[in-house]
Amino acid sequence: MAMPDVSTFTSTDLDSASDIVSKSTAMSKTIPAHRSHDPVNNLKRSDPFQFGSRYLLPEDDPFEFNAWDHVEPSSEDLDHFASQLAAQRLAPVSDFDRNRFNGDPAQWWNRFYTNNTSNFFKDRKWLQQEFPILKKVTRKGAGKKLLLEIGAGAGNTCFPIAKGNENEDLMVYACDFSPKAVSLIRESPAYDPKMLRAEVWDVASPDLPLGLEEESVDVVLMIFIFSALHPTQWRQSVRNVWRILKPGGEVCFRDYGRGDLAQVRMKKGRWMEENFYIRGDGTRVCFFDKEELRSIWSGEMFRNKSIQDEDFNETEVDGLFIAERSKDEDATGELTAIGSNLMIGSLEPSTKKPSEACFKIESLGVDRRLLINRQRQLKMYRCWMQGRFRKVDRTKETAAG
Repeated sequence: MAMPDVSTFTSTDLDSASDIVSKSTAMSKTIPAHRSHDPVNNLKRSDPFQFGSRYLLPEDDPFEFNAWDHVEPSSEDLDHFASQLAAQRLAPVSDFDRNRFNGDPAQWWNRFYTNNTSNFFKDRKWLQQEFPILKKVTRKGAGKKLLLEIGAGAGNTCFPIAKGNENEDLMVYACDFSPKAVSLIRESPAYDPKMLRAEVWDVASPDLPLGLEEESVDVVLMIFIFSALHPTQWRQSVRNVWRILKPGGEVCFRDYGRGDLAQVRMKKGRWMEENFYIRGDGTRVCFFDKEELRSIWSGEMFRNKSIQDEDFNETEVDGLFIAERSKDEDATGELTAIGSNLMIGSLEPSTKKPSEACFKIESLGVDRRLLINRQRQLKMYRCWMQGRFRKVDRTKETAAG
């Protein structure tokens, strides 16, 4: 459209235009920043765990915008959620499918990445805003740093980090237990072996990733990966992360929260156990709450569990009970030959206890968002959990004690 020639405007026209601008400016000053369409007010906030600033006030029309931050579900919405959960429990996944999906979860993710290549997900360019430590390790002159992404998928996290990296001594290690996902990363034109290495690894396995040693990693990224694990795999996964991080190293965590739209919409035949489901494509997903994650990553959830239930096999030899460790760890958590630590006559463990993973919860927040379909007048609640967990340096703790 052609722009008007202002030279042809009369004084009356110019006065009217000036009035319009003045009124517009005055109105913009009276509109709260969180409701303004002015891009100045839509810039990302400085506090990563603030999670947006468009608050829905009682006098606001929820259908004015496509999204609102920090919106708690109404009592009616909570009742709907409860009724959905009750219906899901009454129609769980069959025993046959339960065994099929839990037996080899990697094959379902292989199928997923075969059908959905790197174009399925958007690059996560927001990571440095949410986790400032990523800015520190990628800035010029930061020194030798090793960043491990667990559950790298098709590279939508590791590639943006590598692209914006200014630290010549940074190495990004991207792992996924789907061989297909790893192949997508390696085959990408953006894959540079000098600063990026992709390997197949299951975080719940007893082994560490190929080429990585204990206490060698500065930062671990876990973005929507913990939810894919069965609850029985949480303990081993947290232990592995603890083993691989340097003392004081940090975990950057984001995943699904309880009551998220994805959970509410789960159909019949998807419920496996409380807050744990199978999606239509065969991949698993769990929905967390804040206290549950705090208990998992602080180690509190696992401290009261019997050591012998998990770590020992009981056998009888010549009338004596012998407890033999079923895993190749000794009581301090160090790797040993299986069977080298035997206790005769009692199932009581030695005075040394296995090294339980222990993280300090630096930050743990709930990111709630109300999405609006203005055409259909629908409200959709999203809920994500975001945390920063730091590995406790037990050497310093022991010295202080």
